[in-house]
Amino acid sequence: MARILVVEDEPIIRNALKRLLERQGHAVTEAGSVDEALEAHQPDACDLIISDLRLPGSPGTDLIRATETPVLIMTSYSSLRSAVDSMKMGAVDYIAKPFDHDEMVQAVSRILDNRPKASPARAKSKPLPGMIGNCAQMQLLYHHIHKVAPTDATVLILGETGTGKELVARAIHAESQRADQPLISVNCAAIPETLIESELFGYEKGAFTGAHASRVGLIEAANGGTLFLDEIGELPIEAQARLLRFIQEGEIRRIGSVHSSRVDVRLLAATHRDLRTLSQKGEFREDLYYRINVMPLHLPPLRERGRDVLAIAEVLLAHFCTKLGKPSRRFAPDAIQAITTYAWPGNVREMENAVERAVILAEADEITNDLLAIDLDLVEITDDHEDDDSEARSLPRANQPDPSEGLSLEDYFTRFVLDNQDSMTETELAAKLGITRKTLWERRKRLEIPRSK
Repeated sequence: MARILVVEDEPIIRNALKRLLERQGHAVTEAGSVDEALEAHQPDACDLIISDLRLPGSPGTDLIRATETPVLIMTSYSSLRSAVDSMKMGAVDYIAKPFDHDEMVQAVSRILDNRPKASPARAKSKPLPGMIGNCAQMQLLYHHIHKVAPTDATVLILGETGTGKELVARAIHAESQRADQPLISVNCAAIPETLIESELFGYEKGAFTGAHASRVGLIEAANGGTLFLDEIGELPIEAQARLLRFIQEGEIRRIGSVHSSRVDVRLLAATHRDLRTLSQKGEFREDLYYRINVMPLHLPPLRERGRDVLAIAEVLLAHFCTKLGKPSRRFAPDAIQAITTYAWPGNVREMENAVERAVILAEADEITNDLLAIDLDLVEITDDHEDDDSEARSLPRANQPDPSEGLSLEDYFTRFVLDNQDSMTETELAAKLGITRKTLWERRKRLEIPRSK
C-alpha cells in the first residue's frame, strides 16, 4: 500500500481519483491547492503526489521544489508544453486529461514500481556522453557501466535493434583505462560470411585467391584498445571457434600463417538476439556464449523508458535543425502526445528518421504529428487486449480531442458524440475520436447513446 497525496482544485475530479486509488489499495489524502498540501499534509511522508498543473495560487510544479517525493503532473491537452517544462523541472511524469481509469492506474503503478529500484548509489549516476535519459532502467545501466568500464571484463550488451547499443560500447571504452587507445567497431551482420574471418583475423600473402599482400585483421588493429562486435549472434560457426580461441588464449593467427601472435584487446559484444536459445539450438557455440556473457548489460527499448522518450526526441529535433540549417522548431501538443504514447518498435533509429523527415518538411515553428508521419496503428503491437475498448486505450492521446475537464474517457465520449452528431457524419465522428466506425457503433450500443434522427 502506498501513501498518495492528490492535489486538485476540482472536487469532482479529486474525489473520483481518490476513490479510484483507494480501490487499488492505496491510502489517499487530498488537497485543493499547493498551500493546503504543504500546510495540512506532509508531502515528504508520501510515496507519490498527483497534482494538477493549474491550481489556485501556486502551480502544481511548486511541489517539485518543495519535496523529494515524486510528483505526477496532470494537465489538459492544451497545456502539454507546460507539462513538458514541468518534467524538465523534475516531475516524474505527466498524464493528460481526460484519462481513463486504467491509464491512471498504470501510470501510478509504473512510478511506484520504479522508485524503490533506484538505490542511493544509482541515483547519483549521471548520463554518459552521447546517452540521454534518467529513468530507473537507464540509471541502473549507467551505474553498471561505471562499475565495469575500468575493468577488462568482457561485456555483452543486450537490446532491441535501434536502442543504441554502440553508444553503450563507446561509453564503456571512454570510461576505461584504454580510452586513449583505438576502439574498433565491427558489424558482424554487415560483412559477408566468406570474408568475416579474414576481416577479423587478417591474412598472409597468398593465403587464398586475391590475397596479393598480407593484411592486418581488425582484432590485431585493436591491440591495446577495445574491439566491439556488434550483432555477434550473426557470426558464422567457423568464425566463432576462432574467436573463442582469441578470448581464451589472447592469441590470433592470420589466415595462411603458421604462427600465432599475442594481442591485448578488450572485447565488447552486442546482440538483439537471444544467444542462450540460439546456443541450445546449436546455432551459436555454447562455450562462446558463456565466455562473452561475463557482464550482461540490458538496454531498454523506448517504450519502457517513460519520459526519457520526449527528452530524446527534443535532442534529436535540435540536432537536425542545426544539421539541416533550419531555424529552431518545437513539438506541437499533438506531436508530444504521439511521441510519448507510440510504442516505437524501431526505437531510436525509427525516431531519428521521423524527426529528420519532420524537420525537412516543416514550414512553421511547430512540428505537428502529421509531419512526424507516425504509423499510429503500430501502437497496438505491444497490447494483448482482446476487447474493443482496448482500441481507445491503445490509441495515442494525440488522436483524441481536446477536452478541458473530466476524468472518465467514457463520459467524455458520450458528451462529445451527443454534442456533435447533429453536425458530423459517423465517419467524421469516428475520425475525430481516433477510432473506427465499427468501434463507434459498438460503443454507442454499449453506452446506449441514441443516434440523431
